[in-house]
Amino acid sequence: MRSIRPLLAATSLVAALALTATACGGDSEDSASDKSASSTPAADGAGGGGIPADLADRLKEHGVDPEKWKDGEWKNWDKDKWLRSAKDFVNPVIKDLWKPERMKTAKSPTKTLAAGDISGDQDVTDPEPQPVQAEPEKTPYTDHAAPVGKVFFDSPEGSMVCSATVVKDPKNPGKSNLVWTAGHCVHAGAGGGWYRNIMFVPAYNNTGKSADALQNAQPQEVAPYGQYWADWVATSNEWINEGGPTGGDGAAYDYSVMHVTPENGGKSLEETVGAALDVDFDAPEASGIGDLGAWGYPAAPPYDGLIMHKCVDAAGRLSIAPGTPTMWRIGCTMTGGSSGGGWIAAGPDGESVLVSNTSIGPVTAGWLAGPRFGEGAEQLYTMMSDKFAGQ
Repeated sequence: MRSIRPLLAATSLVAALALTATACGGDSEDSASDKSASSTPAADGAGGGGIPADLADRLKEHGVDPEKWKDGEWKNWDKDKWLRSAKDFVNPVIKDLWKPERMKTAKSPTKTLAAGDISGDQDVTDPEPQPVQAEPEKTPYTDHAAPVGKVFFDSPEGSMVCSATVVKDPKNPGKSNLVWTAGHCVHAGAGGGWYRNIMFVPAYNNTGKSADALQNAQPQEVAPYGQYWADWVATSNEWINEGGPTGGDGAAYDYSVMHVTPENGGKSLEETVGAALDVDFDAPEASGIGDLGAWGYPAAPPYDGLIMHKCVDAAGRLSIAPGTPTMWRIGCTMTGGSSGGGWIAAGPDGESVLVSNTSIGPVTAGWLAGPRFGEGAEQLYTMMSDKFAGQ
């Protein structure tokens, strides 16, 4: 099992899976938990200015000088200074850090995951699906898959990428700043802590330019809706405590919700993008859900991470360990870099709904697997919405 990395793609799930933007705009910190998936919020990150006093104090507790953070102290990955607890997340905006060239050269992280909770599918694995060739999404992405984008972040191994999806915020209807991705795209799991300089670009490389063509691309072609920094992140305790490079015991809970803020100010993410997806935490068993589509930006060969792709296939099941939630699985040739990308199904009324995110896949890159969202994921999502209610 290889570590999967930034995410993949999908369309042709009929009209129900159309991700077209509908408009274009401008510009208790208590952990949620249940028996199977306790989800924990990260502490307040910093906005455009400095680091909030409470976070500055936490950095000092770990021997980190807050005044030096933006000047390069964030590059210090010393184990004793790598913040890993949920309450210790900090991600102050460093303006212009993510320039087009730096984004283009970011690599995919070596992480994985998976799972969801449903009794009828428990401990069941279906035959391995046939590979489904990933297809490039139609351009411009702003017209065909506006809520899909790339996540950029820094790790001890260098600049990294994943994929992610804009999702609705129940407490801020029409004005969501929530983004769904994989847990391993924000936190290293048991072997490390929170990644740094986490930033989201919806509809990255909007017209699908090649690496050479991107050399002279305008900023609005690279980031048509702008750049959005994570100021709060939540992932599951299972991932933080048990996640590993190929999933580990935390693989069934490899999901994360980010709250983001625009680097240069402006309207909410949903208003700017013009679209956001509902999240379904009560999807039917594999036999009743039909086809699933996955979107993302695969970055490992033969892909280069610059082009959005998609796969659509019948849903299957994958159990990675006895007693852990069974994952979704589909045939797909997407590689690392597609991790975190959204899996879309047709909802009860024919609308597109998010039911999973890319987590793990085999070395041969013939299929992908993702967690099945259950009660723990829903509690995490609700906590994030409540945290920013009315903001």
